Amino acid sequence: MRFSLFLLCLLGVAFRPDKPAYQLYDARLKSTTYAKLLRQAADADVVLFGELHNNPICHWLELQLAKDLVAQKKGALVLGAEMFEADNQTALSDYVQGKTTAKELAGQARLWPNFDTDYKPIVDIAREQKIPFVATNVPRRYASLVSRQGLAALDTLPADAKRQMAPLPLTVDLTLPGYRAMLDMMGTNAAHGTTGDRAANFARAQAIKDATMAHFIRQNRQPGQTLLHLNGDYHSKNFEGIVWYLRQQQPSLRILTISSVEMPDPDKPASDNRNLADFVIAIPADMTKTY
Repeated sequence: MRFSLFLLCLLGVAFRPDKPAYQLYDARLKSTTYAKLLRQAADADVVLFGELHNNPICHWLELQLAKDLVAQKKGALVLGAEMFEADNQTALSDYVQGKTTAKELAGQARLWPNFDTDYKPIVDIAREQKIPFVATNVPRRYASLVSRQGLAALDTLPADAKRQMAPLPLTVDLTLPGYRAMLDMMGTNAAHGTTGDRAANFARAQAIKDATMAHFIRQNRQPGQTLLHLNGDYHSKNFEGIVWYLRQQQPSLRILTISSVEMPDPDKPASDNRNLADFVIAIPADMTKTY
């Protein structure tokens, strides 16, 4: 008996009695609850869920939050996502409104490879509950154009193309920490083979995405509604990216941000995760991936 207890004590050093899939923290890295996140999300004008694109915990929590906000908001909810580009809005809306099938949506829109597993469940909530779903991202060909030639290249586009992005001319502050870090990374990473103007244009391409998502979020949210938006963590962490552009356009918006971070021990978040967002989802670094 004593030997068994001794063995259990030894095992306890190496193994935890439970294996939580995530831990939730506030901006100061104080442990908090999903119930508190839901309450604050329901009171917000815009909720930016910064996900890790291949992380199943992010996608599961997005699904749960969408379901719970449907119940909380009772018709005053709008959904939106980076994963859909503005020129695919008609195809997305037709599917959400029940006019087309999933197969037809796949043939009409540029869907991410993990759409069926990671995003379709949330789109189907919109379809079932008759909730608008906004394709917020700039068409990738225009972001690619900026990356290659700079923002001035957008001026040459026809009017219908310009309606699929943030209004021009676009202000980009490359001194913001997120864009600055991108410039530093690309300027020192020889694998990219790029410095100077090319690096700056790459950051500007990210900015046209951020600005366009902010633009369509504002354009599609009415007073009293909450818009839940799914985007890569980069686009809203540190209260930058989409947040910065929303603040420039409408400072009074109540914005709630969620940031997702993988870490070796979710019970011990590093100090550099402080103030990433209003809520930080700490996920075990060895979490399985959806792709």
